Amino acid sequence: MAESNGDVRINEGERQHLNIPFESGLDFRITALSIGFYIIANTGMTYPETTQPEANPPRDIPNGTAEAKDGVVKDKAAEADQIADGVFQVTVKLPHEPHQIQIMVSTQEQVQDLRQSIVELPETFQYSCFHLEHKDLRINDFVELSEVSGLASGSELTLLEDPYTEKEARMHLVRVRELIGAAGDRTDTLYGISAGVSLHDSITSLDEPEESTLANGKPAMAAKPDRKHPLVDYDFTAPGSPRTLIPPTRNAPPKTIKAILLSPWNPPPHYLRQKGHLMYLQVTTNEGEQHQITSHVSGFFVNKCSNSKFDPFPRPAPKSLHAHSLLTLIDALSPSFSSAFTALQNYNNQKDPLAIFQLTNAIPSNPWLVPSPTTLVGSHQPDPTRAQENYLLSGTENLETLRDWNEEFQSTRELPRETVQDRVFRERLTSKLFADYNEAAARGAVLVARGEVAPLNPTEGKDAQIFVYNNIFFSFGADGVGTFTTEGGDEAARVAVGKDVMGVKAVNQLDIQGLYTPGTIVVDYLGKRLVCQSIVPGIFKQREPGENQIDYGGVEGRDTVAENEAFVSVFQKLSTALRVKKHPVWDKEEKRHDLEGSVETKGLLGTDGRKYVLDLYRLTPLDVTWLEEHGAEISEEKKEGSVKPYPHRMAVLRPELIEAYWRSRMGEYVKKEVERRKDSKGQPNGTAQQSPTKEHKSEEKEQEIPEKDEEASAQTSGAPKEASAENERVDISGFQLAFNPDVFCGQVPQTEKEKEEWSSDEQEVRAACNHLKTKVMPDLVHDLQEGEVGFPMDGESLSRLLHKRGINIRYLGEVATLAERQGLRLQALNALAVQEMVARAFKHIANRELRHLPSPFVPCCVSHLLNCLLGSEFNPHPVAEVDDGMKSLYSNTSLAYEDINPGTLRSDIEEQVHLRYRYSLTEGWSASIKPLQLLREIALKLGLQLEAKDYSFTAVSSGTAGESPASAINGSASTSSLPASVNGHPVQSSNGKKKKKAVDQGSPTSSVASGPPCSSLTFSPDDILNIAPIVKESSPRSMLAEEALEAGRISIMQNQKELGQELLLESLSLHEQIYGILHPEVARVYYQLSMLYYQLEEKTAAVELARKAVIVSERTLGIDNAETVLSYLNLGLFEHANGNTVVALAYVRHALELWKIIYGIKHPDSITTINNAAVMLQHLKNYHESRLWFEASLAISEEVSGKQSVNTATLLFQLAQALALDQDSKAAVNRMREAYNIFLAKLGASDRNTKEAESWLEQLTQNAVSIARHAKDLQARRLHRVQLTPRVTLATRPQRQVGQSSAEAASGMDPRSNLGLDPRSIDELMRFIEGGGDSAKRSTPKKRTTRNNPKRRGGGAIGAAA
Repeated sequence: MAESNGDVRINEGERQHLNIPFESGLDFRITALSIGFYIIANTGMTYPETTQPEANPPRDIPNGTAEAKDGVVKDKAAEADQIADGVFQVTVKLPHEPHQIQIMVSTQEQVQDLRQSIVELPETFQYSCFHLEHKDLRINDFVELSEVSGLASGSELTLLEDPYTEKEARMHLVRVRELIGAAGDRTDTLYGISAGVSLHDSITSLDEPEESTLANGKPAMAAKPDRKHPLVDYDFTAPGSPRTLIPPTRNAPPKTIKAILLSPWNPPPHYLRQKGHLMYLQVTTNEGEQHQITSHVSGFFVNKCSNSKFDPFPRPAPKSLHAHSLLTLIDALSPSFSSAFTALQNYNNQKDPLAIFQLTNAIPSNPWLVPSPTTLVGSHQPDPTRAQENYLLSGTENLETLRDWNEEFQSTRELPRETVQDRVFRERLTSKLFADYNEAAARGAVLVARGEVAPLNPTEGKDAQIFVYNNIFFSFGADGVGTFTTEGGDEAARVAVGKDVMGVKAVNQLDIQGLYTPGTIVVDYLGKRLVCQSIVPGIFKQREPGENQIDYGGVEGRDTVAENEAFVSVFQKLSTALRVKKHPVWDKEEKRHDLEGSVETKGLLGTDGRKYVLDLYRLTPLDVTWLEEHGAEISEEKKEGSVKPYPHRMAVLRPELIEAYWRSRMGEYVKKEVERRKDSKGQPNGTAQQSPTKEHKSEEKEQEIPEKDEEASAQTSGAPKEASAENERVDISGFQLAFNPDVFCGQVPQTEKEKEEWSSDEQEVRAACNHLKTKVMPDLVHDLQEGEVGFPMDGESLSRLLHKRGINIRYLGEVATLAERQGLRLQALNALAVQEMVARAFKHIANRELRHLPSPFVPCCVSHLLNCLLGSEFNPHPVAEVDDGMKSLYSNTSLAYEDINPGTLRSDIEEQVHLRYRYSLTEGWSASIKPLQLLREIALKLGLQLEAKDYSFTAVSSGTAGESPASAINGSASTSSLPASVNGHPVQSSNGKKKKKAVDQGSPTSSVASGPPCSSLTFSPDDILNIAPIVKESSPRSMLAEEALEAGRISIMQNQKELGQELLLESLSLHEQIYGILHPEVARVYYQLSMLYYQLEEKTAAVELARKAVIVSERTLGIDNAETVLSYLNLGLFEHANGNTVVALAYVRHALELWKIIYGIKHPDSITTINNAAVMLQHLKNYHESRLWFEASLAISEEVSGKQSVNTATLLFQLAQALALDQDSKAAVNRMREAYNIFLAKLGASDRNTKEAESWLEQLTQNAVSIARHAKDLQARRLHRVQLTPRVTLATRPQRQVGQSSAEAASGMDPRSNLGLDPRSIDELMRFIEGGGDSAKRSTPKKRTTRNNPKRRGGGAIGAAA
């Protein structure tokens, strides 16, 4: 639903008709906003305006330009191109002012898309119930415009108002309430507090010294020299502040009307319903006048009713007022409405449109810290109609929201997919359907968990009860009927349903024709795990005696196995894609059955004739190595030593590992094949090589390795480079590798041949397990140690990195152990892994306590557990706060959590960590954890929404959300040379009033509350404001959009820039059409495209895309998600490259503040960010502060990588240059000498870095005396004439994503991504220092050889040339 400030509900999921792709790959985008239409040609991007645009604003548009004003394309050539591509302008005649409008349309649009465009235009807000006519013939709303006879450029359409139905009248009322800001805040069962909030606009509003390039497309003016930048007084060591995550308090939106609600006289009696009365409304204007209004089939009119008299007929003249639109009628009733409505629109336009659009294709993120209910942001506002909205949206019988989900899913799957247009329509509908289903299922799961839905089998135990709500089937993720008794009981069942969702998602992604899956999600809420599935026709059908409930696969465990030839073909396609081999299984009578998949994977022939695949939790083999070491099969010696076995046998290998192992083996095969070919040639110039034969061509089409893939595989396996010779392909049809998922699962082969085959299958699975332990995990740790990939920031990014490499979460303990054995850099990985294990162990304990607890006790339980874990140093003996009245009311409820104390909880966590991750926490681990970061991890895993305030984790740091127990109040223990600040937010010390204002931001009137000084506990039940459900869904990604994106990347890498940009724009358009604008996948493609455009020197486009990535990431992933932080960092980099350095520094500061909350201080990858900030400060001529930021990055590198590492030497090299700029020649010489000594020791005297450092050192030493002599003169006269540009200063570089390598970040586009040291010559820098530098005279530096660690970590990089 829309927000309470009158945001226009523009249903972005239904407005994708505004993105119009063409076969050429070019794209015309028409954006309907509350302030009008703006047409941007050939950009793939929307440029929303917050103010009225200047006439014919110039735009720097990649690969083409266009001018737009009031929806009319001025360029005639562009207009001709549009018509040729099916885009043209039509005129719509209106019954009221302005009487006609012009709209750009596409032949690919449907008429209902055109209707939506009309509804969203400010000039036509009032229309909602109408139809369109062309040449006096009514147009069907559900046909494409290309099917409308005679419709062409310049055609005229006529809008005619239709009579209302009750549904149309209700929808009209809902829309008008949102348009005029009369809809108050809503309490939603699925969306939590401040769901989908964005902080972007509040950051840019604080620091805008220049005109934004985003609004007008022109370069910004340089920042004023006397204006302070956002990094003034930044404190590196101050702890993170909850204020960072809370949007600033805005002034209340203008009120257009006091109240609009359903009248007490509603609904109309039967005799008046026959006369066209639909419902009755009551409106109170700002003037205080109350009006009773009748909703009639003809429109709305003021009636003669009062609060005590029923007379719903029109008033007599001259007081009679009637209008087809309620908006028009209210305007006539209230003299102040028009001006207030305009003011409201201006108020809404202060925010980016992306920040206020309603999310329809994704569930918005729920922040874990939210404003206090006592603040203006979090307060609950009165709204009489709030309780009536269910009726307005769903009708009296509530039947409009009931849908046959399964039929919709399968019908959508059966849509044609032959043409590109077919695929776009099919994937778009699929994305929308999954989004609707996920939302409906999650809402139902919340009601089931709360006990609001009656079970179908109330006599069964709670864990065995099943439910049906909104045509969705619900069950608990527990072993209620004993299915998983031998696998681990409830633990196994909980894991199995999670794996099942992953399996369904994998099958949905494969999109095998003829194979169907039910809609499936898993919801974790209040300690319970619920499985939500669409109802498969026939799943509850009672079969005839002798018939099985299942048609293919295991029926009752493994005792009965069913076979059905109809399923073989579709299951064969599935098993081939998943690397699963056809294999035998045996039932309880030892009868052999050959299955295409695991015996646990079942096939069901529905009563609708479709083939459904169910129970997809065992698509990959068991991790036998883990189970043999830690599972139920552990040795008696370990059992006697009180080592508990792993809690379940559902430990399977990840699909990513299977794929990685398959590629590894394939690489070995390719290597051998290439060597065989070379041997068969006999001589180097021989011609014995033969192309693949014709009979293999059909198979090779699927299995041949392209040149690029072959090269990668050959390099991985050590094959010679000749393997990737031009036009050479290796036929891999002879390579076979597939896995038997049922080995080590109790199957007993009968014959010797079967035993031999089974043993071979077992060895293959063991080899894959060994590959995980001996290759994959060590490689990951090595890459992180050497800085080859982006370093994880929090538990989610660490988990995602492990999963991407095919590593299961159960190996967290082994990852932590490997990190312990490495250098200083990996201590951060060890601390992060330990924190993640503790958070997950706490989650399991909390779920155990919450699972059967009535909801009124949930806040008490959660707060007590948090006090025992994080508040024990503040209060060593916390006591659970329980209302005695509630306790007596629920007298049969066990409140075992009251007996938990800090000691028992720590022991329980240690036991859980060892049980699940085989890792022993060190003594005193609880004192070394970061409380704020651990609190965030726990909140995200349990769905907690806590009041944003400074929690007291220790007695010393009372009132402070510190990094660790050793943190002093507000970071006062800082050793930084920068001025102090409060929680990282600057305090103005030059003026007493300013200082007071800064401190007052934390007052009760702000969004962040202060911790109660008199409280004896860190957390109270009142701090737990909400618990939101955690949803795991199975929606597939769009293959069409990803194919276009990958094709664009490849084209650019092959220097086909124009084609590559067209494909990238096409991919962007496809992503937006299929997913809707507000979707995590769209945020990621914005991020990737912004990087590509930045490397292509399309800086304005890069900034716009990066800004979109930030806002969409905030709203769908979270305002403090790791991906959001990276988006902010790169947006800052791109703004700096575009000349908006002050705005860039505001983004960098916000990202660093987020980093403090997510990870804490001194993250390994923060070195790059701090270096970038130092370069930006040089651009602003803040040389001394720039030097301090370089020193800060050096300090982190020394702590993370060691003082003698190549990373540190590279930073010393850069710092020496910065010191030279700051006129500190002596320190510059010392730092350069340190860098030279390290390079000499680590890389040798012949290394280029060593030679360059030696040359710099010699020159700096020779000129030290001269520089010192003229320092004062330079400061007074020459330094002010120095013109700094990013090409003269040290280079900035984009921040890599977690797990992304430098090569991937650069995408092979810019060789500068491999540079580590500054590209200037010594003479150039010395002339620059002395005031005579001229960047135009620089010679182009030679391309340096690629090296791994030193140059990636150094800060040389993808340039930020302005």
